[in-house]
Amino acid sequence: MVRNLDITTLRSFVAVADNGGVTRAAGFLHLTQSAVSMQLKRLEELLGLDLLDRSGRGIALTPAGEQMLAYARRMVALNDEVMGRLTDQAFEGEVVLGIPHDVVYPVVPRVLKQFNALFPRVNVNLVTSNTKQLKAEFERGAYDLIVTTETGGSHGAETIHDMPLRWVGAPGGSAWRQQPLRLGFCRSCIFRRVATEALDAAGIQWEMAVDSESDRTVEATVSADLAVGVLLEGTQPAHQELIDEGAALPVLPVQQINLYGADKVRVPYVSDLADLLRTGFAALRPVTLRAAS
Repeated sequence: MVRNLDITTLRSFVAVADNGGVTRAAGFLHLTQSAVSMQLKRLEELLGLDLLDRSGRGIALTPAGEQMLAYARRMVALNDEVMGRLTDQAFEGEVVLGIPHDVVYPVVPRVLKQFNALFPRVNVNLVTSNTKQLKAEFERGAYDLIVTTETGGSHGAETIHDMPLRWVGAPGGSAWRQQPLRLGFCRSCIFRRVATEALDAAGIQWEMAVDSESDRTVEATVSADLAVGVLLEGTQPAHQELIDEGAALPVLPVQQINLYGADKVRVPYVSDLADLLRTGFAALRPVTLRAAS
């Protein structure tokens, strides 16, 4: 007897795997938790396999579930491609999204893919810039939505994630031991003032080793062990490393990932993009948040 897989159940399975649980998947799919759980059960009964390991505190994929996930992704993507190319869509238009370059990965590519599946005829114009520039241009109406990295937030900010700010240097480097401490920052970097104020409060002398508009120039200088820099924990490149917290450098304040514009959307699909951004950042691995001393 031929048995047919249902795209709806496969989409729920993929959402649970991507979002780390039924609750977040239900929010992403705009379904109830019971509906998602029922679809997972239906899929497991059809296959005669356990796809999820529910024995622990969270939900993990079984070996069969990991194998099934690859097939499910392909089938859902193919379904969405067919529907996007061969059927009329309810929406057409453009969304302008601004975001700092250091928090684009891993969330934004996944969000853009999901949004395109929902609204294939809506173009997302992604612009990467620094937080200061993004906020200034947002006030002038240049963006529908912006994501920022800030120590706090201003009017209209919605905090969707928190990330620790850390000192970074070259792997095995010694630049952090030098006095005065040599720093590498872009002129427009919003973390520049945060770092220098923390050093001043700790009575640590510093000087600017590189003062450039180019992120690549700063990155190369820090990677060469000619200076230390500051990045959000988890965003440091492979050729840099976090400086051990035992080093004689002050603890930096936790930064907020803020979303602007979701409270004043002009078209409905902008709200959907905002929801995807919220879900994407909420699904990031939790970090240990440290209070600044």
